[in-house]
Amino acid sequence: MKLMIPATVAATAAALVLAAGAVARQPAERPAEQVETVTVAPGSFAFRLPGEYLKADLPVDAPQRVVTFSSGFEMMKHQVSTAGYGRCVADGACEAADARRNVSGEMPVTGVSYRDAVAYAGWLSARTGQSWRLPTDEEWAFAAAERLKDDALGPRGDEDNPAARWLARYRAEAGPGARDTEPKPLGHFGLNSKNLADMAGNVWEWTTTCYVRARLARDGAVEQSTENCGVRVVAGSHRGYMSNFIRDGRSGGCAAGLAPDNLGIRLVRDRPSILAGIRKLWTRTM
Repeated sequence: MKLMIPATVAATAAALVLAAGAVARQPAERPAEQVETVTVAPGSFAFRLPGEYLKADLPVDAPQRVVTFSSGFEMMKHQVSTAGYGRCVADGACEAADARRNVSGEMPVTGVSYRDAVAYAGWLSARTGQSWRLPTDEEWAFAAAERLKDDALGPRGDEDNPAARWLARYRAEAGPGARDTEPKPLGHFGLNSKNLADMAGNVWEWTTTCYVRARLARDGAVEQSTENCGVRVVAGSHRGYMSNFIRDGRSGGCAAGLAPDNLGIRLVRDRPSILAGIRKLWTRTM
């Protein structure tokens, strides 16, 4: 009886190795999709919660909390390119992007809805045999490092109305000549301290995080919160919120329409687990 557990573990490990070798020896119908990733090391950072927060019916800064990533994660070094997304379209797994400019293969794909981004992640997972997904807002913010902008309202000054401070900042950022809105080729904005390219460049990126509207008590605690997953957080030079977009106008609703020209995709790759390997082996042998 004492030898059964080690023998079982050894047999399982050996079977996994053999299965992996068999998969590697199988001729591929076409070359696997090549994606360059960066390992974002574990760490902690101060994270301002996304969404709209009200106190006494006036907008206030969202609360901050410390977020810790104990194991780190892998993220695409670059945004998904027009050429890469085009291969998903050619396979019939993705709908054509709505972008109306910059169709070069070395440009980041834009004009993609949340559904498009999820479909691309599913296609890439099937093509590579790996697990790809959109990042959460927390993951994206941590990976952005020094390029992350705090979306707090800022100092009060002479203005008591928080909405007026928001508008003043918006005018400063979006005024004539304030920024170049034309998407740029991959790598144009360089690398951040975590070796990720174009973080907080002029193309925003989808996340899985849902929009939240919350009310704070006098002591700052959240007393009421409503989550709307028809609107997702998009990350870029500042945090934004975008509806999922449904191209078929007959479906009705405010989400019908085309995704904007400055919204693209960057994915996270989940690391395989031993349990997932055993499950895959079990499926192959059934």
